[in-house]
Amino acid sequence: MFVLKRQDVEISSIAHPKTGQQIPILNYQGQTFRLIGVFNASQAEEARSFWRDLTDNRGKACVLLEEPERFSVWGKVRMDQIGDDGADSGGAATPAFTQASILLLQAVYFDIEDLLGARQAEAFEKEIAKIMQQWKFPQAQAQAEIDRLLDMDPLEDAAGIPPWQEHHLNTLLQELHRIGKDYFGNPNFTERVIDAINDLPEGDRTQFVNWLNQSPLGKLWAAS
Repeated sequence: MFVLKRQDVEISSIAHPKTGQQIPILNYQGQTFRLIGVFNASQAEEARSFWRDLTDNRGKACVLLEEPERFSVWGKVRMDQIGDDGADSGGAATPAFTQASILLLQAVYFDIEDLLGARQAEAFEKEIAKIMQQWKFPQAQAQAEIDRLLDMDPLEDAAGIPPWQEHHLNTLLQELHRIGKDYFGNPNFTERVIDAINDLPEGDRTQFVNWLNQSPLGKLWAAS
C-alpha cells in the first residue's frame, strides 16, 4: 500500500479495551494502522518481502515504515475494531504459537549458556529484556518476568503464558534470530534449536510451522 518515513506519520499507543495492554498505533492521513511486525536495519529485504506478501498475496491494507534503525509493518484497522482481536493481522496470538516462541527463546538461551558460557548467556538475557521493554511485551519487562520466561515450562504452565499478540511474536523471532547469529557467528544455530518445538503436540506444531512459513520468518528458521 504505502512505504512511509517516520516524518510522514504519527505514532502513539492506546489501551486495549479488554486487556488494558498498550497497543502501538500509526496514523497517516486520517487512516489508522496497528503494528504487525518489526525488522532490524539489516533486514530491509525481509521487511519488504513480508509487506509485499501481505498486500499482494493476502489483500491486506498495510504500510511499511522505514526508519534508520528499523523497519516495521502496520496493518490498517478501524479504531472500533481494536477490541476485536480477530479483526486484523495484529490480533492476539494463538497460545500454541506463543508457547513455541518461548521454547525457541529458551533453546537459544541454553545453547548460548552451554556453548559460550554463563557470561554470554547473561548478556543475551539483557539484550532480550531490552527488546521486550522497548516493544512493551506484556508480562515480560521486569527482570523477574524475564527470568521466569527463561525458566518456565510453557507446555505445563499454560495459565502462565503471557498474552502476546502476533506482532510480539514476529518481533521476538526476528530479533532472536539476529542475536543468535551475532553470538554464534552464523545462522546454523537454528538447526539445533528448532528441535525445541518438537515438544509441542503434533497439531500445534504443524499449525505453528505453517504460520511461520507464511512469512519471512520461515526462511530464517527453516522449520518443516
